[in-house]
Amino acid sequence: MVRRIASQVHKQVSRLMRVNYIKNEPVWYQAVLQFPPLPLPPKAPAFREAQQRRHLDSSSKLTPPKNRPINIAYLEDELRRQFFRDHPFEAFRPVSIVEGGVVEEEHPVRGKDWTRLSQRGKNPVPEDAIQFAVNLHKHHKVSLAVAYTRAVAEFRALRAEHDIASSFARMEAEAYGMVFPSEIDRTFEKEDMVYKAPERKRALDEGALLARKRWRAVLNIDSGMGNTWSRGREYAKLQEQGVHPKHTFVEESLQSPAVSEETAASDSQKSSASPDFLRILH
Repeated sequence: MVRRIASQVHKQVSRLMRVNYIKNEPVWYQAVLQFPPLPLPPKAPAFREAQQRRHLDSSSKLTPPKNRPINIAYLEDELRRQFFRDHPFEAFRPVSIVEGGVVEEEHPVRGKDWTRLSQRGKNPVPEDAIQFAVNLHKHHKVSLAVAYTRAVAEFRALRAEHDIASSFARMEAEAYGMVFPSEIDRTFEKEDMVYKAPERKRALDEGALLARKRWRAVLNIDSGMGNTWSRGREYAKLQEQGVHPKHTFVEESLQSPAVSEETAASDSQKSSASPDFLRILH
């Protein structure tokens, strides 16, 4: 038999058995069919030295294209790279990247009217400082280096004022009795909420169960009706005998003499009825 690799031996044996070249099935045949060998990984053909030489010769003849795309660069990109190189920790501040339904309009203070960074707020973000430097360079004819230095100086001053004001506001609040929990305390509070969640869910489930049972009829077994239901047989039997129950309820204090006589007659009729009928009326 022609030499085969491991993943093709059982296939060749299968073909030989199909043409009755191999009469008896080998002992290992079923085991190999049940657990076939892994296929070999694909292998690229060897790169010959002559092909490599031809490839180098052909690549050396290639000429660069005449029409190349122009490199698109913005002035803000250069200033932004320099700003975050000087202030790396500003990149760790949380920023919302959620977009609104419409594009936000540009701030009304811009162009030649924008001479101070504080005109757009007392707590600027890095993008405000970058736009301020570009605005100084374009509309106030200031060199890019001077505009960047001025924008960074005003940005640091406003940030320092904001930090000092925040610190004093915190101290004042603590003096009036305000307690600011630390991050560790907040973590413990979140853990307590998670631990108390099953108990709260259980209490809510019990309250919902009670609310569902509020309007449900609760029958007392010892009310005289008995523990079994006769399926109305006693009622039908009394009806065949001519005994008709009266379902009108009248208080004794409001009964008239005529009604009292009728009630007495009905009571005498009930006394002659069977105990089962009395349980139904009860």
